[in-house]
Amino acid sequence: MTPRTFCRSVSPVLSRRELFRASANGFGLLALGGLLAQQAKADVRKAHFVPKAKRIIFLFMHGGPSQVDTFDHKPLLAKHDGKEFPGTKPRVQFAATGNLMKSPWAFKPGGKSGILVSDLFPNVRELADELCVIRSVHADNSAHGGALLQLHTGSDTFIRPSMGSWVNYGLGSQNANLPGFVTVCPTYGHGGVQNWSSAFLPAEFQGTPLGNSGSKAKELKFADTTADKTAELQRMQLDLLQQMNETHRKAAGTDAALDGRIRSFELAFRMQTEAPKVMDLSGESKETKALYGIDEEPTDNFGRQCLLARRFAEAGVRFVQVSHSYKWDQHGELRKDHAKNALEVDKPIAGLLADLKRRGLLKDTLVWWGGEFGRTPTAQGGDGRDHNPHGFSMWLAGGGAKAGTVVGATDDFGYFAVEDKVHIHHLHATLLHLLGLDHEKLTYKHAGRDFRLTDVAGRVVNKVMA
Repeated sequence: MTPRTFCRSVSPVLSRRELFRASANGFGLLALGGLLAQQAKADVRKAHFVPKAKRIIFLFMHGGPSQVDTFDHKPLLAKHDGKEFPGTKPRVQFAATGNLMKSPWAFKPGGKSGILVSDLFPNVRELADELCVIRSVHADNSAHGGALLQLHTGSDTFIRPSMGSWVNYGLGSQNANLPGFVTVCPTYGHGGVQNWSSAFLPAEFQGTPLGNSGSKAKELKFADTTADKTAELQRMQLDLLQQMNETHRKAAGTDAALDGRIRSFELAFRMQTEAPKVMDLSGESKETKALYGIDEEPTDNFGRQCLLARRFAEAGVRFVQVSHSYKWDQHGELRKDHAKNALEVDKPIAGLLADLKRRGLLKDTLVWWGGEFGRTPTAQGGDGRDHNPHGFSMWLAGGGAKAGTVVGATDDFGYFAVEDKVHIHHLHATLLHLLGLDHEKLTYKHAGRDFRLTDVAGRVVNKVMA
């Protein structure tokens, strides 16, 4: 793929005569601008090969859920509860931990596949036959900031484009009136905007945040800027702005960031026709809302996020992320807080999977669940666990992932990935592959070299494929 060049310049001071001339040009192009807006088409790009998934919904559990308390059953952990870990702990640890601590929750088999899932997720367990559980994920950073960046961008040390931006860049938009990448209630901590940034990719491919981690999903709405303006007046303003920017370009050269800003104005203008409808849940049936746990506590907030994700995916958004922030970091009181967290998300997640399946969307929608790392099987702070990037669980559903299966394994106590190890680079390569993208070919030239999401590593995990 060839990088696009975007040109804009810093605004010169306009004389009164120049301002009127620019204004006249803007008004003169009003009709043309309106026609172009009406004729805007989705910018769909061809995948490298036939995809199994058309879009991704990422359910991000910010903080790091414990694998040995959720999707990675370890009987020996219970047998040796309170004893020293018999192996060698990582050379670099986030903090000191004590002896082994068994899971407070029982694990039971789900579905015909019999995948063991803890009592924290009874509703998801009922849909175990839709899951591809990867129990051998590992990463490189034990701190939240670096771990979030690596999970989202492939690098824990440098500013790189987020995965959603790479997907948006590689495949384009399926709906010209909506962004290709939406993140619902994201956190501004631990890397913040870099987790949905386009970095050196053109700015049009960055994520569009809806609210933040402190927002209530019930209160999210697309800003109505038409209250005191007609669409025609807004179109006139944008046309005038574009004409002035053309003048600036000629005077001062290129400014890609500023050009991206103008494109965002244009997208925001078009979103007024589509986003309010997508974000309006009032037309959903009572049965559908109940499926997601909407209008119930404690599931209402995350349930609304999940239903919004389905609606955005259905409307053509390529990459939708919803975040349960920042709640899964239990260095203490794991029994109380992991239970509370799971209660908030279990029913909405199961509802999303069931809703996608009954609508025929799960077959080409890849649902991805996980956090930035897992947690230690050893205790910290009495009833807690420390950060553990050395072996943890994620799962996929739909979109070409092999349903009802488990890939990889950690050691007997759940500390280190030991079988079919899946590094974050491998995971990214696999997710892109399911979308029809070759991670080695999805590149962008910047600063004299070709960059990609997986840097110079990564391999597709074939055992994940259906």
